[in-house]
Amino acid sequence: MGATAQVLRGLPRQDNPNLLVGTDHFDDAGVYQLDDATALVVTVDFFPPLVDDPFQFGRIAAANSLSDVYAMGGRPLTALNIVGFPDNEMPVEILGEILRGGADRVAAAGAVTAGGHSVRDAEIKYGLSVTGIVHPDHVWTNGGAREGDVLVLSKPIGSGILTSAGKLGKISVGEMEQAIDVMTDLNAGACLAARKVGVHGVTDITGFGLLGHACEMADGSDVSIEIEAGAVPLLEQAVALANRKLLTRAYVSNLEALGDKLETGGVDRTLIHILADAQTSGGLLMAVDRGKTDALVSALKANSTRASEVIGRCVARTRHSITLV
Repeated sequence: MGATAQVLRGLPRQDNPNLLVGTDHFDDAGVYQLDDATALVVTVDFFPPLVDDPFQFGRIAAANSLSDVYAMGGRPLTALNIVGFPDNEMPVEILGEILRGGADRVAAAGAVTAGGHSVRDAEIKYGLSVTGIVHPDHVWTNGGAREGDVLVLSKPIGSGILTSAGKLGKISVGEMEQAIDVMTDLNAGACLAARKVGVHGVTDITGFGLLGHACEMADGSDVSIEIEAGAVPLLEQAVALANRKLLTRAYVSNLEALGDKLETGGVDRTLIHILADAQTSGGLLMAVDRGKTDALVSALKANSTRASEVIGRCVARTRHSITLV
């Protein structure tokens, strides 16, 4: 989706048997096999601040980057800081807090920060390049879902709305803390639960919103996905704030990109906008065999994930990638 997807389609195809996962289906990370038992998971992500607190911004950005490794079934090993910072205009102590926040999440993931790179920039930007490992036979992709699978989501939707409202001073500090808690929570527990039970396909929910990333899963897996809009877990205040048009601008472009791949039925427009809105460090969307659904939900709860909700199913391919019911 977006300009990057158009550019990637015009580049030469990577033809290396060790590249298990590349750019074909816009997966969350690349996977490169080293030997029969080990593959590297590699990813990078960075963005401008979503919150005013530099320490919390660092934690959010790091958790978001680490999530890509978890979405592939991997375990993070190392992280490199990626920094854009106006050091000629702002105190470097702010950068120190951002990096301290990032280090906090890297350590919580059991990984190590091995260095990084910074440039002077007019706007603060921060994120990580993360390397993890996974067994080559146990790699998850967004193209592994199967007809008949059930879809389970491990975090509530609404972080984009709450951060937008927070920037405008439209919500209280306490309400903003709820969104921060969700965004800084690692997807490690969800990954462990999915490994224990066994799942077919996984993606994490970030900039393209729930609908955009579910569409990538549907197209990559050659299935269609039905989402029970009313079953999707939402952060408190998400609906009320969305009704006040406090969404990110991304929901418009995400819906435009989906086009006629999305069938919305009679679902309320505000809820559609929420499901299309950009998320940061969102949960894992997992496609699991119907017979393992209860086991996965139980495992997610045992690992204290933020949500463990069944939100839809994979069906035989139709002309719509996503149908809201």
